[in-house]
Amino acid sequence: MPQHHLLTVEQGAKHLQAGGVIAYPTEAVFGLGCDPENEQAVRTILSLKSRRQELGLILISDSFDRLIPFVKPVPDKNLQTALASWPGPFTWLFPREENVPDWLAGDNASIAIRVTAHPTCQALSAAFGSAIVSTSANPHGSPAATRAEQVADYFGMRISGIVAGETGQQAHPSEIRDVMTGTLIRGGSS
Repeated sequence: MPQHHLLTVEQGAKHLQAGGVIAYPTEAVFGLGCDPENEQAVRTILSLKSRRQELGLILISDSFDRLIPFVKPVPDKNLQTALASWPGPFTWLFPREENVPDWLAGDNASIAIRVTAHPTCQALSAAFGSAIVSTSANPHGSPAATRAEQVADYFGMRISGIVAGETGQQAHPSEIRDVMTGTLIRGGSS
């Protein structure tokens, strides 16, 4: 893998600010990320993955405060349940704010958000100053990349670079639940 393709957290944040798509280690696998408010960058991720827009994407951040602009308020007891699970490998579907576009949230009335416990993801969100799109780094139908070399094999120079680091110890991608009902949408570690 070319060394210039490996990025520091600060370089990764600069690429995000410039509208680039980067890969970075998450709790279980490498993720592809971009600025969630940059339509062209989001569409690039969807194209790279051959992912249907209507499915929507997950947003991660180092703090819930950075995710607030994307979600509607929920009852306090529901919010407290989500906040008690964070930071950690728990993704919650929150009702999406009206201004959240379909190219980000898909055909869903909700948007998936997570306050990450992964130190590289936390540092990247903090350096970027916003939430980040987070979807597994793999083309549709291929296994999710667990090493930077796999990301490079999948996407090569079609992404701006790969933030150096190791994935966490999670065996499976994050659990996804609906914040309003508690319903399990996707299982996590079992």
